Amino acid sequence: MNQKIFLIGIAGGSGSGKTTFATKVIKNLSNTDVYLLHMDSYYLHDQPQANYTSNGKPNFDHPNAFDWELLRLHLSELKKGYAIKCPIYDFSSSSRTGEFENVGPCKVVLFEGIFSLYDQKIREMLDIKCFLHVDSDIRFTRRLHRDVKERGRSLESVISQYYDTVRPMYQRYLDPQRQYADFTVGEETDVASLILSARIKEFL
Repeated sequence: MNQKIFLIGIAGGSGSGKTTFATKVIKNLSNTDVYLLHMDSYYLHDQPQANYTSNGKPNFDHPNAFDWELLRLHLSELKKGYAIKCPIYDFSSSSRTGEFENVGPCKVVLFEGIFSLYDQKIREMLDIKCFLHVDSDIRFTRRLHRDVKERGRSLESVISQYYDTVRPMYQRYLDPQRQYADFTVGEETDVASLILSARIKEFL
């Protein structure tokens, strides 16, 4: 018999510390059957031409950059207690690898991503909704270090992408998601992670 799981959404701008926050929550839960699902895994393999910038670059910070149909289906399946095959995305080539990762079934799923609170159907599946609100300078610096070190990007390309798409898309689409959050977390996430993990333990 399949058992419904506890689903938490963690939204915030690029570099706000979503993965770090979620990892702290998981650590606090110790041996609990929990999985961290990254929205980045659901980037479309081919980005819509309509979203390209004036410089001919795809806009990865627009809502239409994601495979919403597959994402809704997978979250719904996880919520029902089923397993899914999560696509694996390669940031160096900005495309799906064609391989998959088996996820679930599990008791708790932390779903993190820049648009994890954007879609109404997904919001309705979430048991708790969090938003990480961090100063733009901090987010930019974190993104710069991450993309150069971990994703093989050049310094110039990261800076260009930030001003072309990251910053304007944050102001237009990402920041308004705060209105849907059950609580907002700042740069200091230790206390918030303890509170969230305690709420999850209550559910379990």
